[in-house]
Amino acid sequence: MQNEEGQNVDLYIPRKCSATNRLITAKDHASVQINVGHLDENGIYTGQFTTFALCGFVRSQGDADSGLDRLWQKKKAELRQ
Repeated sequence: MQNEEGQNVDLYIPRKCSATNRLITAKDHASVQINVGHLDENGIYTGQFTTFALCGFVRSQGDADSGLDRLWQKKKAELRQ
């Protein structure tokens, strides 16, 4: 919910899993949020990053590695355009 100034006033805003689009609930203590840094052509960090959130379900199935790789390849293709 937003107030008159347009500021977010909700106490809790749930995140969504980047791999499965499932809601990450407050009780999902196995979930992680990973920031992947962007590099320039010389391999130097540019100060920008992309955030990915993975739910505990994906991590428990052992699909977090492949899911993160798939998401980053897709995002990297978008950034090159």
